[in-house]
Amino acid sequence: MTTLGNPIIILSSFFCLCLLIVLFRFLHRLWWTPFYIQYLLGSQGIKGPSYNFIHGNTKDILKMRNEALSKPMALSHDIFPRVQPQAYSWINKYGKNYLNWNGAQPQLVITETALIKEVLNNRDRAYPKVGLPFYVMKLMGDGLATSEGEKWAKHRKLLNYVFQGESLKNMIPEMIVSVEKMLETWKHHEGKGIEVFDEFRLLTSEVISRTAFGSSYLEGKNIFDMLINYSVISRRNAFKVRFPGISKIWKTADQIEADKLLRVMHNSVMEIIKRREEKIKNGDVDSFGTDFLGLLLNAYHDVNENKRLHVEDLIDECKTFYIAGQETSNSLLSWTVLLLAIHTDWQQKARAEVIELFGDQNPHPDGLSKLKTITMIINEALRLYPPAIGFIRKCEREVRLGKLILPANLNLFITNLAVHHDPQIWGDDSHVFNPERFSEGVAKATNNNVAAYFPFGIGPRTCVGFNFATVGTKVALAMILQHHTFTLSPAYVHSPVFHFTLVPQHGIQVILHSLQS
Repeated sequence: MTTLGNPIIILSSFFCLCLLIVLFRFLHRLWWTPFYIQYLLGSQGIKGPSYNFIHGNTKDILKMRNEALSKPMALSHDIFPRVQPQAYSWINKYGKNYLNWNGAQPQLVITETALIKEVLNNRDRAYPKVGLPFYVMKLMGDGLATSEGEKWAKHRKLLNYVFQGESLKNMIPEMIVSVEKMLETWKHHEGKGIEVFDEFRLLTSEVISRTAFGSSYLEGKNIFDMLINYSVISRRNAFKVRFPGISKIWKTADQIEADKLLRVMHNSVMEIIKRREEKIKNGDVDSFGTDFLGLLLNAYHDVNENKRLHVEDLIDECKTFYIAGQETSNSLLSWTVLLLAIHTDWQQKARAEVIELFGDQNPHPDGLSKLKTITMIINEALRLYPPAIGFIRKCEREVRLGKLILPANLNLFITNLAVHHDPQIWGDDSHVFNPERFSEGVAKATNNNVAAYFPFGIGPRTCVGFNFATVGTKVALAMILQHHTFTLSPAYVHSPVFHFTLVPQHGIQVILHSLQS
């Protein structure tokens, strides 16, 4: 009796074949490909820490990061070794550009400005944005910060209008009202310490709620509260290796909790959207408005299907602005105030400029554009403490970058923190707060090297909200300087850390003194 057609043997053979294929793919991805890429880039002079099976260098990165954060830091602006200890260590060991591994995913870290310029300008569209870390991607969805191609172009064109020219100017009165509310509460802290990072979190949340959504902080409070909780989960999982597709089969406790938080955020955004739509239905207003939400809703209801936004796009853009706008603005304003609390001579110069331009009146758009000293201070704050400390791209296909031939599917990590603190670019005082270096503008400070200073990116993907963040910071600083002097509290512990943006791990405590007292 022949066994050729025995179904058990056929199934067993098929099962064994499937196992072999899976094993082959597993070993090809997690063993052969990493060693091949190490050899390929190594032959071109690109070195780096050795690949470790499955987890790559993630364990080493987490260990270095935890060690750096566990040590007290002196009150110094030389923050690169603390915030990105792996990059600091490996640049010194392997050179300006090196290869490391996020699990089995190869990543070329680039700090050479000529290469940075080429990647971020992306003229040949060879370097698209890479998918963000799992939890961040779930949070941001497919909004402007993460989308590509035609969808990105459509959303970018729409949102560019919100943060430019007259539209931005129209936000200034609401920014002023928000700062006035904060300063009213500061009257109770005369001569006392105050934690300004939390204060500015509330302020920037209020500014975003008023300028973008026509509401108050309380209406968006659910979103901001959920964001804080979500960021804790995201940080906890930042360096854990993930296998594609596994979350669809089995979810961790963190994933279940994250999904709950996302649902609350989604529902909160939908409530704000519905309230605006109800005003149209009830005849309370005759248009959706010209603020951020109004423009999105106009696009959502556009009769032209090609211009219309889908409901998920609308929600994703709202979430993105709530998150990115608040985090970026808070980071910038907090670090700038810290620097002025330490360097009181520059605080005095900034105050003198504000009083000369505005007296005791609220800031106005024409005057804000003339704040030269404050602009220098903000530029220097963004150099030393950029809200975003890196930009990730990938090679869409095999490309030539400078003299390098890079394989497809290689991630590229560009650390502006390293570049902003590089003594070869900025001189021996690269870690010193010196706004004077920007006295003749950014171009002069960088010798027209656009890749020497890029707190908000370079090229077509430059952060769309950078004008919003800087104008909001100017308004807040001007009004604070009109009413208060401030010095650093003895309670302050210097500990910059990256959580979505660069933030002070233990807050920023200052001592307030009223100018009216």
